[in-house]
Amino acid sequence: QVQLVESGGGLVQPGESLRLSCAASGSIFSINDMGWYRQAPGKQRELVAMITSFGTTTYGDSVKGRFTISRDNAKNTVYLRMNSLKPEDTAVFYCRAHINKFQSPYPTWSWGQGTQVTVSS
Repeated sequence: QVQLVESGGGLVQPGESLRLSCAASGSIFSINDMGWYRQAPGKQRELVAMITSFGTTTYGDSVKGRFTISRDNAKNTVYLRMNSLKPEDTAVFYCRAHINKFQSPYPTWSWGQGTQVTVSS
């Protein structure tokens, strides 16, 4: 019904940058909040950044000033620009979106499959 597909992950050196993308498709009427979470090995999944449909943003403390979330509502896509990457940013990054679907009275949360980001020299 609804799919979230992430792209843009990879292996980079400390200090470098990456941009992640997440495109939502399927039976979508509209999308409320969209965001990024990450999960490192042996750790709980944590919020990286979130953006509302109006453009209000929220960031996790560890990424403030380095990461920027944005969205293109016409494309149902959310982006995460990651600068000054550190080894501790290494994780699987997941996209999440709160979606109003056609013929569904309530919005529901959907997750992407995840994309690996590895920061290593």
